[in-house]
Amino acid sequence: MSDPVLALDLGGTKIRAALVHGAEHDRAPHLERVAEVATPAGEGPAAILGAAGELAEQVRSGARVRAVGLSSAGVIDSARGLVTHATGSLTDWAGTDVVTPLRERFGIPVSALNDVHAHGLGEARFGTGRGRGSLLLVAVGTGIGGCHVVDGRVVIGVHGAGGHVGHVAVPEAEGVPCPCGRPGHLEGLASGPGIVRLAARLGADAALRDGRSLAAAAAAGDEIALEAYRIAGFATGRVIGGLLNVLDPEAVALTGGVHASPAPWHDALARGIEHDAMDVVAGSPVLAASAGAHAALLGAAARALDDLVPPP
Repeated sequence: MSDPVLALDLGGTKIRAALVHGAEHDRAPHLERVAEVATPAGEGPAAILGAAGELAEQVRSGARVRAVGLSSAGVIDSARGLVTHATGSLTDWAGTDVVTPLRERFGIPVSALNDVHAHGLGEARFGTGRGRGSLLLVAVGTGIGGCHVVDGRVVIGVHGAGGHVGHVAVPEAEGVPCPCGRPGHLEGLASGPGIVRLAARLGADAALRDGRSLAAAAAAGDEIALEAYRIAGFATGRVIGGLLNVLDPEAVALTGGVHASPAPWHDALARGIEHDAMDVVAGSPVLAASAGAHAALLGAAARALDDLVPPP
């Protein structure tokens, strides 16, 4: 059996690590020694990378590994291993070299991908996209991200920013501030926090301050909560419909906390797709992601193995 890949998934709240076996394109992988720690998000890059390195050392624990695959928050220049842009969830994260410290620590090749890109690659190869030529992953949670995978390769884009689904403008979000600083983008309206703010603007009870309480209210029949989910779902569907027109993927995979929302969100999503998608792509499958909670670790490992093989 070949040596595993040491995979890391570095996010705003937690860092996960695991040894990933069998992440080659045509094999079903499995993970062992999965572990996680809280991200010291406010302490700066040295502390964050230090925590990631320590967790990785614990997971490796003497095992021989072929490479390190890193999934990281932020816009990642994979060729340089550099975070070029980032939100404030990780202090001073933009400009951080995430590859060199890990390469120096472990003495083996290190590859880095944006976390949603890694998630999309894991889903494309080992989840809903397995056996399909292309997949669009749409992740709707605290933020809204995406990833387009074609023939098992992530479409990263020239600047590493491919797949920022949440920063597509949509009419329902007109005038709504987005975390990127520009108004009118989907994420400001239809992410988890966006839906809570939307419900507040619609007059929801002040006690409904987070996604869990809002979802519970919707499940209990609260009309304002239900309307917030309907508006957000419809807007999300419109953006997906537009992306179907542009990208024409073989399937769409949905993931993220909002995907577990009450039925009105899903019904509205379908109506939004129907509203904007051209007839030729309107029937494209829109499915639940199936690679599991560790899809980003799987994707990071797969990318690390790809990078070990020089292009033809």
